[in-house]
Amino acid sequence: MLINLINYAIAIVFFACYAYQFVYLLAPFFVKRKRHTEAKLHRFAVLICARNEEAVISNLISSLKNQNYPRELLTVFVCADNCTDSTAKAASAAGAIVYERFDARKVGKGYALNYLLKEIARNYGEGAFDGYFVFDADNILEPDYVFEMNKTFSEGYDIVTGYRNSKNYADNWISAGYSLWFLRESQYLNRPRYLLGTSAAVSGTGFMFSERILERIGGWKYFLLTEDLEFTMDSVISGEKIGYCERAVLYDEQPTDFKQSARQRLRWARGYLQVFCGYGAGLIRGIFSKRFLSCYDMTMTILPAMVLSISSIIANAATVLVNIQSAAVWRDVGLSLMQSLLNVYLTFILIGGVTLLSEWRKIHAPAAKKILYLFTFPIFMFTYIPISAAALFVNVDWKPIIHSRSRTLTEIKEGK
Repeated sequence: MLINLINYAIAIVFFACYAYQFVYLLAPFFVKRKRHTEAKLHRFAVLICARNEEAVISNLISSLKNQNYPRELLTVFVCADNCTDSTAKAASAAGAIVYERFDARKVGKGYALNYLLKEIARNYGEGAFDGYFVFDADNILEPDYVFEMNKTFSEGYDIVTGYRNSKNYADNWISAGYSLWFLRESQYLNRPRYLLGTSAAVSGTGFMFSERILERIGGWKYFLLTEDLEFTMDSVISGEKIGYCERAVLYDEQPTDFKQSARQRLRWARGYLQVFCGYGAGLIRGIFSKRFLSCYDMTMTILPAMVLSISSIIANAATVLVNIQSAAVWRDVGLSLMQSLLNVYLTFILIGGVTLLSEWRKIHAPAAKKILYLFTFPIFMFTYIPISAAALFVNVDWKPIIHSRSRTLTEIKEGK
């Protein structure tokens, strides 16, 4: 039947596009870790943009104050962005330098970062810091986070991202779905990229960039719905190579409410489209240059999987509509979709299973929940399909994610 041929063709294209990631999957097991050169101590500014985060921001600042890195070389700045609570007061009491911003028209993390960097330059002068860390207010850091990131920075990487773990893996299937994906991104995308000498990707929080990068881009200029992705693509196109530091561990709070999760991922999906429209041509041109692998990898990151999934849905729906009175067509389409979904489900079980096994000791959750949420992981990923389809048509605005889990590093590791 024609629909079987179409789905088969889409599966072949999908495999052809992403076959290189099988190399990434194997790389950590066969490529030796690079040795760090002797690290030079650098002066860093920490950038935290927070909107109504009084419940969690003190723990982040405390974990920054407890870093085994010279305190005089680490200055914490907070932008209390359009806050209606006591975020500014809590951040100041915890020891941060706080700037308050109120702008109902320019809403989003990108605008807040730009404002914060301008205030730092105005009050401390250009070039006062060697580099800048970016964190979300709900993050918690291991005590050696900055020390380890500084090692990779000292190797010559002007942009570095770290290992993104979860504060609340065990909460439910939604938080576990996010967590497993980010762990996979850290260890089976960014780590292989680093080992193979290509560029890693920045993902939302837990990254740093140098003063040279800030000078090159002329201040923070990334204001799309996914400013982190925009920053990554612009950097790769410009020839920058983003480093990865596996030993710099950050804990991030993930949503547990499906409505909030869907809203966040709808913003991400729309942001991916925005980034592809703005940077896709540059990435494709880069494929035919010495930056081939980095540009190809990032091109595959921002669009094809969604396009192929939606194409399959449209093809199956069109077949049904054209033959709406044919019971045989309904049966064949149904069987074809079931087979496709089963194949994708098993693929995600493989991806999630490899990640779960290798990161087992780093996931702070009961063993039973680790195993249970492996089998719900593909379901979490399936929910991206309608969300991605909706992103083509729905107008999306930036809205903050509510964080309420005030947990210390000790509590995270004890699974509390």
